[in-house]
Amino acid sequence: MGMFDFIKNAGEKIFKPGEAKKEAAIKEHMDSFGGDYAGVSVEVDGDVATLSGSVSSTTAREKAVLIAGNIEGIDKVDDKLVVNAPAAPAPDFSNVSGGVASTEAIAGAGAATGGLASAGGGEADSQFYTVKKGDTLSKIAKEFYGEASKYPQIFEANKPMLTHPDKIYPGQMLRIPPEA
Repeated sequence: MGMFDFIKNAGEKIFKPGEAKKEAAIKEHMDSFGGDYAGVSVEVDGDVATLSGSVSSTTAREKAVLIAGNIEGIDKVDDKLVVNAPAAPAPDFSNVSGGVASTEAIAGAGAATGGLASAGGGEADSQFYTVKKGDTLSKIAKEFYGEASKYPQIFEANKPMLTHPDKIYPGQMLRIPPEA
């Protein structure tokens, strides 16, 4: 995904004064949210956190970037994460009987019986939004979706980082998923 800018003086205060191992603190913070971050490695150089390794989905990737970036003292997140594509489901040949004739008959009826599903399954990327003074999730939902009542979609996309729809702060970066 690349390099993401955050506000260095906004975010959760997880670093202890003089803490040398910021990587361990960020990884522990990331793991505290219960996501699939076992394959993620963190390196910190100054105020830049670099995430590498693999995650199971685009959503997990986006959340990992937000968790690392919404920490006080982190100005940028360099995302080098790879999304492991889910394995394609095994084809179901239970309705195929032996012989060339039966195979030809079923091949012609493939569309009628469902055939093989597309294994694409790719998730659309979310947009990121930096909260400004006076913002609410309703206001942000109105801006992105045209309806303030769609704020729960933004709230759900940012769980467990957000624990309540009213607990957002200026400088915080949020995921704005594609409209459902």
